[in-house]
Amino acid sequence: MGKNKLQKFAEMETYSNVFQYPFARLQAEGGFSGKGRWSEFFGNGNPIVLELGCGKGEYTVGLARLFPDKNFIGIDIKGARMWTGAKESNIEGLKNVAFLRTDIELITEFFAENEVSEIWITFPDPQMKKVRKRLTSTRFMALYQQIMKPQGIVHLKTDSPFLYAYTTLMVKYNGYRTLMSTDNLYASGYDDEILKIRTYYESQWIERGMNIKYIKFELSRRDEFTEPQEEIPEDDYRSFNRRSNSLTNKKGE
Repeated sequence: MGKNKLQKFAEMETYSNVFQYPFARLQAEGGFSGKGRWSEFFGNGNPIVLELGCGKGEYTVGLARLFPDKNFIGIDIKGARMWTGAKESNIEGLKNVAFLRTDIELITEFFAENEVSEIWITFPDPQMKKVRKRLTSTRFMALYQQIMKPQGIVHLKTDSPFLYAYTTLMVKYNGYRTLMSTDNLYASGYDDEILKIRTYYESQWIERGMNIKYIKFELSRRDEFTEPQEEIPEDDYRSFNRRSNSLTNKKGE
């Protein structure tokens, strides 16, 4: 691990709104003592909103600025990226922001039943070859419903045609109510201040002429799930090195 990353991890340990719980620590401590007690941390009973795979935390911080009557928690395992949002929120003195460094697969270890009102999934890896790793797969829907309030809201924002198509089918087959869906957000005429928040990488994709997709749906409780079986065309490009902000298609053109 690079020296710069170690410095960022160390700095985040001094932030009262950052919780670093990779699996090894969670296991060593026998669980997370704050599960079901996030309202105590924030000092209020306001709705809790998660950003999964938050990266630098642009949405977490941006939403917190817009909605002081809600509490926002950014979750990612990449602590060096998360440091940006954590530092920014501390400098601004935002009291409705927290960050959790852990694997998203462990989410039920940190939140109790009915503790979460909304989930944002912003530009995740589409995981075209590994359905169980897709953050909008039925595997994750089963996890999310364990911690969300009835009819909790899930938002997906993505550059991936594959992930958007897959998620649209997943929503349809599992009977979730779609509240908003578009395959070209910024040409849709949908005027919502929330959706104007742009991550760094989203701005890069828009500059390259890529359409941004968005779907918002209600996560009603289910006992059984239906996984889409259709063949979905894979994306003809891939994001392979975010440090250099590069995009290429599969042929390397």
